[in-house]
Order: sequence, then C-alpha cells, then structure tokens
Amino acid sequence: MIPLESRVDSFSDFFREHQVRLRQSLSATLGSDVGKDAAAEALTYGWEHWNRVRGMENPVGYLYKVGRDKGRRMLARRPPVLLPVRSSEMPMVEPALPKALADLSERQRTTVMLVHSFQWTLSEVADVLGLSKSSVRNHLERGMNSLRRDIGGVE
Repeated sequence: MIPLESRVDSFSDFFREHQVRLRQSLSATLGSDVGKDAAAEALTYGWEHWNRVRGMENPVGYLYKVGRDKGRRMLARRPPVLLPVRSSEMPMVEPALPKALADLSERQRTTVMLVHSFQWTLSEVADVLGLSKSSVRNHLERGMNSLRRDIGGVE
C-alpha cells in the first residue's frame, strides 16, 4: 500500500496535469454542464482507485471512459445541451453552430470540438478517446462535412 502522503502527491500531480483535458473532452462529448460534472465524478473515481489507476497505460483515457459512462447516465438519453449563441455577446460564432454540433454523432462532435475548439492534436484526441489516429481523422472529416452541409448549405 502506498503511504497516504505519497498517494496525495502523486494524484495531485496527475490532477494538475490532466484535469483540464479531461473536462474538455467530457464537455465536448456530453455538453458543458454534464461534462463538468462527469469530469468531477471521473476524478473522484480516480482518487478512490488511484493505486490501480496510476499504473494503467493510459489513466486519462480510462478516466475519460469512466466519466463518459457516468455522464451518459446523467443525460438519461437526452442530447447534450450546447448553449445557444447570442450574437450580441459572441459575434464571431455562427448562431446555428450549437444545434448543428448537437446533431452530430457523439464521436464526431467530440473530435470536432477537441480539435477545433480546444486546439488538440489528432494524436491527443486519439490517446484520450482510445481510438486510432485515422479513426479520429475520419470522425473529424465526417463531422466537419456535416457541419458545412447543415450550416453552410454545402452539399
């Protein structure tokens, strides 16, 4: 058993390094409110099971899946809520974007938001989501094509 002080330091380091990425990825997947709650639930789970989680090959990816599963239960089969855009507050954002994003598949929405909103690389997305880089690229391309079609009228 790891001494408590060492366990706290280890988890604290992990938390500082990865909590933002975990929250961003879950918010992109589940919507911002549920995503924040799901990230908190996943990090709580990570702390409670830190002796096991810390030794995993991809603890962030594992906690993403924990949070995603908890968040899906929170959503109770409703689509994620993506806040509407008020053109007076954010004139550089297309007002139809939140609905168009909500209409994408979960993987497409997540990859589009992580790459284009949070500036993640394809490798970073693949690592957290547990996908290959080519799968991420495919989801991203399909999501962007759908957004262009829905918002821009491009066929």
